[in-house]
Amino acid sequence: MKKILLGLIAVVVIAIGGFFGFDLYTQRRITSAVEAVFDQVRAEGGTASHGRISFDLMQRTLTIGDIAVETGTQPPFRLKAATVMAYGVDRSDTSRFSAASLEARDVEIDATMGDKQAVTLNYKVPQVTVKDFTGPTGVRQLRKSASLFDLYGFGLAYLAGVSASSVTAPSLTGTVKTATSGADSMSGEYTYSNVVLDNIKDGKIASSKTDGAVFTFNSQPGGKPLKTTGELSNIVATDIDVGAMAAIFDPAKANDDRDYRVQGHVSAGPYIINATPGLNTRIDGVRIDDVRINPSRMQLPSLLAMIPPPGSPPPSPAQARELLDKIAGLYAGFSMGNVELHGFSMETPQTPQARLTLASMRFNFDHGKVGEFAVEGLDGNGPKGALKVGRFALKSLDVANFMRLSSQFAGQKPSAEQTLALFPLIEGVEIKGVTAPYKATGKPVNIDVLSLDWGQFVGTIPSKLRLVAKMAAPLDATDPQQQALVAAGIDRMAVDADLGAAWTETSRSFALEPVKLDMAGLLNASAKLTLGNVPREAFSVSAAEAMGAAAQIEAGTIELVVHDLGVIDLAVAQFARTQNVGRDEARTAILDSIKAQGDAIGGGNPDATALVTAISQFIETPGQTLVIKLTPRAKAPALQLIQLLKTDPQSALAQFKIEASTGL
Repeated sequence: MKKILLGLIAVVVIAIGGFFGFDLYTQRRITSAVEAVFDQVRAEGGTASHGRISFDLMQRTLTIGDIAVETGTQPPFRLKAATVMAYGVDRSDTSRFSAASLEARDVEIDATMGDKQAVTLNYKVPQVTVKDFTGPTGVRQLRKSASLFDLYGFGLAYLAGVSASSVTAPSLTGTVKTATSGADSMSGEYTYSNVVLDNIKDGKIASSKTDGAVFTFNSQPGGKPLKTTGELSNIVATDIDVGAMAAIFDPAKANDDRDYRVQGHVSAGPYIINATPGLNTRIDGVRIDDVRINPSRMQLPSLLAMIPPPGSPPPSPAQARELLDKIAGLYAGFSMGNVELHGFSMETPQTPQARLTLASMRFNFDHGKVGEFAVEGLDGNGPKGALKVGRFALKSLDVANFMRLSSQFAGQKPSAEQTLALFPLIEGVEIKGVTAPYKATGKPVNIDVLSLDWGQFVGTIPSKLRLVAKMAAPLDATDPQQQALVAAGIDRMAVDADLGAAWTETSRSFALEPVKLDMAGLLNASAKLTLGNVPREAFSVSAAEAMGAAAQIEAGTIELVVHDLGVIDLAVAQFARTQNVGRDEARTAILDSIKAQGDAIGGGNPDATALVTAISQFIETPGQTLVIKLTPRAKAPALQLIQLLKTDPQSALAQFKIEASTGL
C-alpha cells in the first residue's frame, strides 16, 4: 500500500511538473512569437516595446501590457495600448493566429498627414473587443519612406486577411489639428459612440453600425474665428468590401481599369450642424447606395502628392491646371448608384424668417457624370417674400470633364470656343411648381413648368433644342413697356409655349417645330419653319466658317396660324389713345395703312394681294383665325431672301407661293 501511495504521489508530481514545464515552454514560445513581430518593426527602422507577456495555458489566455510602436516611416505612425488580451488562443496553425476573443484597452493612435507635417491626427479608443478572431501571424514590410497613404493601404490589406464575428467599441474619439497658425489654422474633435462591425470575412464586412457621432471644429476663415458643432445619428453601412478599398492604395493596381464595389448601402440621420455666429442646419436623413471605385482612373497617390500644405503660396497656373486635371480623374474613378438627402432645413437665429427647407435632393454618379440632379420641395423666405420650388433638375452633368475644361481657364480668360465647350456637359434643365415674388409688386411669379433640353451636338453646338414653358407673372404699372397692357385692364400675363428646333444630318434639313405660343386672354399661335441644304459647318464655332456655310442654306416652307383672343382690340385701343381718336377711327386708320403698304409691296402679285386681304379681315373682325403659308417657288438662298426683304420686299415675296385665309 505504501509503495502504491508513493507511486501515485510520484505520478502527480511528474504530471504537475510536466504541466508547468509545458506551460513554461508554451510561455516562451508565445513570447518568442510576439517578440518576432516587434523585432520586425525595429528592423524596419521603427521602435517597438511592450510590458509583461503572460500566457495562461488552462484558459488559453495571452496578455501583453504597455504596447508602444512607432514606425520608421516619415512621417511616423504611432500606436499605444495599455493592455491587449486574447482569450481562447489557438495556435494549431502557425501561419494564423486565432482567438475566441480579443480585447484591447486604452488604445491610442497618432498619425501625421503631409510631408511638412501639415495636419496631425489622434485617435483614442478606451476599449475594443473582437469576437472569433483569425488573422495572419506575419506582418507585411513597410518602406521607411512610407506615407500615411501607404499606411492606410497597409491597414486595409491586413484587415482584408482577417475574419471576426464582430468588432465593438463603446466609443472612439479623434482629434485633428494643423501645424500652422493664424488664418490657416484648424482644430477639431469628434467622438463616435457604440461602434459595431459584424461578420468580417474574406475581406468583407457585412454591416457597420454606429449610434452617433458628435464633433466640434474651430477655424479662422478670413481671419475670423468660426466654431462649428454638430451631431450625426444612426450611421449604418452594409456590404463593405475592404479588399476593394485596398485596391485604391495598391501600387500594383495603378493600371487596373476594373470597377470595384466597395459598399452596398450607407444611411445616416438626423445630421445637425451649428456654426457660430448662428447658422443652423439639419438633415433628417442621407442614403447612398452601390459605391464603386476604379483604381486606374482615380490615381489617388499622385493626387495627394500634388496637394500643397496649408500656408503654401498659391499654385502657379500650370500647377493649378495639373491639380484640377487630377481631381477630374478622381471623380471619373468614382461611382454611386443613388444618393438621396431628405428633410433639409437651414436658418439663422438672428433672422428666422430667412429659413430654408428642402424636401429632398437626389442624384446618381457614374464615373464622374451625374445622370440627373434633382431638388424637390424647396421652400424659403427672402426679403421680398416667399420662394417655393416644386422641382429643379439638371438633366445630366459631366463633373469630371467640367473640372478638366475648367483647368484650362487657370490664370487666363477663357476664349469663346473654350466657354462653348462647357455647354455639352449639361443636357438640360427642368423647373416645376415655382412661386416667387416679382419685384416690389407684392404679387408672385408662377412657373408651372420650364423645361429646356438640348443635344445632338456638332462639336460644341447643339443641333437639337426643345423649350417648354408655362408660366404667369404680374404686370408692373411702372414699366413703360407694360403700361399699355395695364391700361387695358390686364394686370397679369400667362404664357404657354412649346418651341422646338432640330437638324437632320442625312437630309441636311433644319426645322423649327413645334412652335406654339399661348398668351392667355390675348392670342394663341403656332408656326413651322424649314430650311434646306444646311451643312454641318453651319454649327461651327468659327464665325467665318459658319457664315460661309450659312450662304448655302436654302429657304423652306413657312407656316403661321394666329387666333385672336383679344390682342387686336388691345392694339386698336392703344393706337386710339396715342392718336386721341375713337376706336372705330383707329381701326379704320390701321386698315387703311395696311392696304397702302400692301399696294406698295404687292404690286401686281395676286398672292400678295390675298395676303393683305386676309390680314385686313383678321384685324377688322375680332376673334378671327389667320392662316398664312409661304412655299418657295424654287430653291433660293435664305440669306439673300432676308436681305431682299429689307431692300425690295415685293421681289422677296414673289419668290414664294402665298396662301392666306381667315376663319372664326
